[in-house]
Amino acid sequence: MDGGYDHGGVDGGRSRTGGRPNRRNATDIGNTYVHYLENRRPKYQASRGFEAERPTSSYIHDMLPPAGRRSRPVDSIPARHLHSSLNKVKHPVNVVKWTPEGRRLLTGSTSGEFTLWNGTGFNFETIMQAHDHALRAVTYSHNDEWLISADQAGIVKYWQTNFNNVKEIQAHADPVRDLAFAPTDSKFVTASDDASLKIFDFAGGTEESVLTGHQWDAKCVDWHPTKGLLVSGSKDHQVKLWDPRTGRCLTTLHGHKNTVAMTKFEPTNGVLLASCARDPVARVFDIRMMRDVFLLKGHDKEISSLTWHPIHSSMLTTGGGDGAMHHYLLDEQNPPPGTASTLSPYDSVNPTEASAQTIYPAHKTQYAHEYAIWAMDWHPLGHILATGANDKVTRFWTRPRPGEDSYINDRWHIGQAAAEAQGTWKKSEAARLREEEEAEAEDEADALPDQSGPSRSYLPGLPGIGMTALPPHPDGTSLGGAQQLDFPPLPMGFPPGAPPPMDMESLKKMFGGSLPPLPPNGMPLPPPPPGFVMPPGFPPLPGMGGLGNDAAGVRKRGPLPSQEESLQAEMRLGRYTKAR
Repeated sequence: MDGGYDHGGVDGGRSRTGGRPNRRNATDIGNTYVHYLENRRPKYQASRGFEAERPTSSYIHDMLPPAGRRSRPVDSIPARHLHSSLNKVKHPVNVVKWTPEGRRLLTGSTSGEFTLWNGTGFNFETIMQAHDHALRAVTYSHNDEWLISADQAGIVKYWQTNFNNVKEIQAHADPVRDLAFAPTDSKFVTASDDASLKIFDFAGGTEESVLTGHQWDAKCVDWHPTKGLLVSGSKDHQVKLWDPRTGRCLTTLHGHKNTVAMTKFEPTNGVLLASCARDPVARVFDIRMMRDVFLLKGHDKEISSLTWHPIHSSMLTTGGGDGAMHHYLLDEQNPPPGTASTLSPYDSVNPTEASAQTIYPAHKTQYAHEYAIWAMDWHPLGHILATGANDKVTRFWTRPRPGEDSYINDRWHIGQAAAEAQGTWKKSEAARLREEEEAEAEDEADALPDQSGPSRSYLPGLPGIGMTALPPHPDGTSLGGAQQLDFPPLPMGFPPGAPPPMDMESLKKMFGGSLPPLPPNGMPLPPPPPGFVMPPGFPPLPGMGGLGNDAAGVRKRGPLPSQEESLQAEMRLGRYTKAR
């Protein structure tokens, strides 16, 4: 219906003649909120004041934000690819987290770096070295004023919203795999490979209690959004619920047969608990009945991550070890053809004894990433989903606009080879976009390459000029306190061409019979008499390089590198051949 190509942020996939591609912010949610706030109705009237959305492009300006259509989670499924963001130096992305106001996306990689991406244009903003080891988890406090992060070395760091590091604690001796804030933000909990959970006082950074009970590495932990209740998953295949006040294990849920990868409470109502493990089935538990009520099937490989929608409580997204991303609606079973529908436990006579209902995905993005999806996070407004994976790429997804249907046959749904065969993905277009992204990253990281010319070494062997700096002395200072520096020996024949001995009597005659007296320390030399010329072979005095006929002693500044010549050299190598 829309007839255009989905090339990740390029409008229609076509570029303007002789200019840059026609890029626009297709994810600006401002217009939809203006329409919603202008025409909204009280909550008891639901959305009856709005016209039903139809699949034609004329309804684009009538789109509503997720908050305006709470009863229709199917309209919030992020089936359309928006953008793929890559660092210049690529590392697997272990963590993705939207900032509380939704303006930026924070990603953490195995290199220990924080990267900030713009939340609307998805371009690179800044990067910083946050940890010395691989990042494993980050979370914001509920009051949106603090960020804590954990790494492979068991270190937890406190960050302000401007990413100023204010505190660092050694929480565990083994890697910290997950952490979570209490509803009051006064405490936080960590899960580690030492098979324990630890509760810390946030203000003091002190350990308050240790929760033991898992028989193997603790891989994930979450704190209930409103209650004093913890959930953890471990390599021992168990999901445990804990009382954080007493440290007692309340119950153990046995449903998985492999390492539990992630456990998450539903953030809106807090009644449901989702968990996934290294098997193709995710489970949803009801904490009121302490049993699983839904089985989420459809993955071909193990499930590595999951996330709840921040507004639609029935919408759950999972990421697979093969890079597939599935979206489930818990109130819609969506059975494949030939599969009979089953009854939900909530609709049965005895919910505690009824069998769990099998839910199939409402939408599949089979080729979302090339490798395992490690982290997913929704924008606070619920209109953009960000994913980070082992293929070192961060991707952004959103719902298709009314009338768009080309996404069904794009490379993310049917694969790159099939999309190229159908004409919905072009190698030349992909190469052009990749070249632009790499060029932008190089400009932001290194500025222009011709501004940093190579340093010229005129005196080999002196410290700091064409030679490695000297090692520090044993007292720890670079100059060794009052110790004498041991400079390397000068090369043979240095300095070259020493001036020949001069006749002092001839020099006295030039000055009128006697040499002028030397000035005190710090005073400049007196000016020479008019017409004074230094004898041949005598080095010029300071400040006299421009006098006389011999100007060989004058040191002139060399010309700066030409940007035009540098650009031509790059173009001869096949780079920067297109106007940007």
